Amino acid sequence: MDSDSVRVPPLRPGHYDPADYAGTVVRTAEAAGVSPRLVMGVLYNEAYKPHHPLLERLWQWWKPGASFGVANMHRAAFEQVRRTHGLSGRWQDLRDDPAFAIRAAALHLKDLDDRLPERHVRRYTRDELLALGYNAGERNMRAFARGIPPGPMAWSYLRRFRAGRQRAAEALAGGSPTGRSGPPRSSFTR
Repeated sequence: MDSDSVRVPPLRPGHYDPADYAGTVVRTAEAAGVSPRLVMGVLYNEAYKPHHPLLERLWQWWKPGASFGVANMHRAAFEQVRRTHGLSGRWQDLRDDPAFAIRAAALHLKDLDDRLPERHVRRYTRDELLALGYNAGERNMRAFARGIPPGPMAWSYLRRFRAGRQRAAEALAGGSPTGRSGPPRSSFTR
């Protein structure tokens, strides 16, 4: 597990901001060999639901195959990353440990990057294809790279990713677009 002390997302909806994890994003993205802006962009795209551990436990009770953590990772993707990188944590740990969830997401994005052909259609940047791969899976990412258009859900994900680029950059620069900056208000240690 990661030894980072990071804040658990708040219970109240509307009070979660991925910018609170900017330091963790930079460290884990650089260690994985991917762009921090890519990882932060994925976190913003996945911020549509509350990520408090209690709410995720309730969500799993209702929908057992739900994705977990601040990076909203599905079990199959996590298990592949866990085997590839020898992670000692479990899929359920993603909901309780934001640093671990971010690390797993960064490693997954690196694995997708390793599988993405160098040459791809020009309508997408490499980071856009990797974000699409995070959302729609590796096989679909490779199809999009060949020029097959994304379906409505993947296209919506791509539009949100593109729209959130500036917000992700501001969060990484230390100036959260919501006006919050500085250290997290509280911390969670694993």
